Amino acid sequence: MEHCPFCGNDTLYGLSDGRVKCSRCKRRYSVKKLQRERHLVNLFCREYNALAASKEARVSYVTAKNFFDRVRRRLPVLLEADYEQNRDRIAEYDEYLYLDRSKRKDKRRIFDAHNLLTFDYGGRVYSILMPPLDRFKQAYLDDGLEEVYYREFSRFLNIHRIARLKSRHNTIVRFWAFLDEQMKRHRGVNRENFFYYLKEAEFLFNYPMPDREAILRSILTY
Repeated sequence: MEHCPFCGNDTLYGLSDGRVKCSRCKRRYSVKKLQRERHLVNLFCREYNALAASKEARVSYVTAKNFFDRVRRRLPVLLEADYEQNRDRIAEYDEYLYLDRSKRKDKRRIFDAHNLLTFDYGGRVYSILMPPLDRFKQAYLDDGLEEVYYREFSRFLNIHRIARLKSRHNTIVRFWAFLDEQMKRHRGVNRENFFYYLKEAEFLFNYPMPDREAILRSILTY
């Protein structure tokens, strides 16, 4: 390691415990750990899931999963800042119900769907999670009128849909298809964590390689 990853200084000192100390910022770090985490950053940017990354980087699944979760927690602030700086470039927006593939054959699971409002701003996307639909779920089950209730609720969604689109083939629709593939790659995501995986998909969709790595290195504190 020729330069300090924190301040860029090129005067580094080796320590007896195997770490390195920077003469300018006085930070101490493990070169081996830094290299491992930069490898994991690369795999995250190349759209590996945690299991595949753990095998490629030769680390435990827990190590890869914890690091990936750490990256995901940093993304919302980054994406929101970019959106706020460029919101005057909003071209289109549309509402979408995302439901895990394993639940799509059972119409009763529609209330487990995530309700998204996605914006296209200058070719990038930003999504807001709308109020969940599960508040309707118990009434639906109690009614026993499954076909009627499902049909009317679907009609309600179509009528009250929020949208401003110029064409059927657009950036937002492409992002939704990308999101679906990303969620398939992760093989199921807990509802509580869906927001972070949504932001991961936005990040990967919005930025090409090698921009992804440069951005993540700038926001991660190793």
